[in-house]
Amino acid sequence: MNNSRVYDMSPPQLPLATLIGRELRNEKIEKPLVRHGHAGLAKKGEDYFLIKPDCERIPGNSASSFSVFAIFDGHNGVSAAIFTKENLLNHVMSAIPQGIGREEWLHALPRALVAGFVKTDIDFQRRGMYLIILSIRETSGTTVTFVVVDGLTVTVASVGDSRCILDTQGGVVSLLTVDHRLEENAEERERVTASGGEVGRLNVCGGTEVGPLRCWPGGLCLSRSIGDMDVGEFIVPIPHVKQVKLPTTGGRLIIASDGIWDALSSEIAAQSCRGLPAELAAKLVVKEALRSRGLKDDTTCVVVDIIPPDHFVAPPSPKKKQNMLTSLIFGKKNQNSMNKLTNKLSSVGVVEELFEEGSAMLAERLGPDVPFKPSSGLMRCAVCQVDQPSEGLSVNAGLFFSPTSKPWEGPFLCADCRIKKDAMEGKRPSHPKATA
Repeated sequence: MNNSRVYDMSPPQLPLATLIGRELRNEKIEKPLVRHGHAGLAKKGEDYFLIKPDCERIPGNSASSFSVFAIFDGHNGVSAAIFTKENLLNHVMSAIPQGIGREEWLHALPRALVAGFVKTDIDFQRRGMYLIILSIRETSGTTVTFVVVDGLTVTVASVGDSRCILDTQGGVVSLLTVDHRLEENAEERERVTASGGEVGRLNVCGGTEVGPLRCWPGGLCLSRSIGDMDVGEFIVPIPHVKQVKLPTTGGRLIIASDGIWDALSSEIAAQSCRGLPAELAAKLVVKEALRSRGLKDDTTCVVVDIIPPDHFVAPPSPKKKQNMLTSLIFGKKNQNSMNKLTNKLSSVGVVEELFEEGSAMLAERLGPDVPFKPSSGLMRCAVCQVDQPSEGLSVNAGLFFSPTSKPWEGPFLCADCRIKKDAMEGKRPSHPKATA
């Protein structure tokens, strides 16, 4: 690839003053209010959460603000959950090109989330290898449900079986995540076995199989997570990502660990707290889950209300009783008015899907863009953001003379991230297995 093509694919670098001016002009469109609440009960103490309502795309400019909410449900220890909570947001933000406006930023966010999840997993497993050298066994892992709220646009990235649902006016409940449980996800079972793993239940005396489906080695019930060094690398950190635009009436997000969802359906969770402020709503969801199933797992819930000012459409008031003559004269007119109001409510209650992708193939998720540093002539790794010579590092590079190999096309990966990609696809391991 020559340099002129690379320049064309790079995002324009705008002066900071230009960006701030653009944000200030957009500020005329009032941003919705974001209110949040949290509640939880600990059984093992492996659930963690993140609430950051004051993030800024342009440092120092409140007009560029966005909010982040996340839940990390750890297993086999807390190290992976804590590490992910402390590092994931920074990795995601570093994967978004600098000097771009809000719309470009939102467009780049799904890809950046994929890069940030994979980068976090690589760093944690690298830390785990260091601990192995010190004869310390590191086998913890974590699910992640990571939510970015920017105005009425909500972007959700998830691995594992924590969940995020959206409740909008009219009682319409939408699931914004996909559960990565082997028991329930046939597509993930096929991917794991195709990558070299085995899927089966625990065997007890007499050959009886018990419990949920698990992948072997490791015995994990999930097909995607961050961490889990004792499990094959077909258990990937590549998230399902969904981006939606809420209706002008806003909506409520309920983000929770499986301690909630094993007890409550999405609809019941939403119904249990409607009409309540976010803080009380989170407590009610946890209380309902406890009442339904008892405390059998860590139970964590974050409720986020997105409330646009001056955009609420009041529901129609109940009809008054009319005599027959009045009904005959005005009935048709009233019915037409009701139909118009119903249509208006329907139009403002539509959730617009902007993006959704759940593939576990890294090349598909990173897309064709090629981050490039003109001053150095180096290609930047799409995952870890390290500058490297471009030759031979494309994510599309394969066997020499292979018809599917396109080493000149981006995105580009550094050597370490290329090894990780191959390991996730079952081509080769990136590190020896952790052993006791």
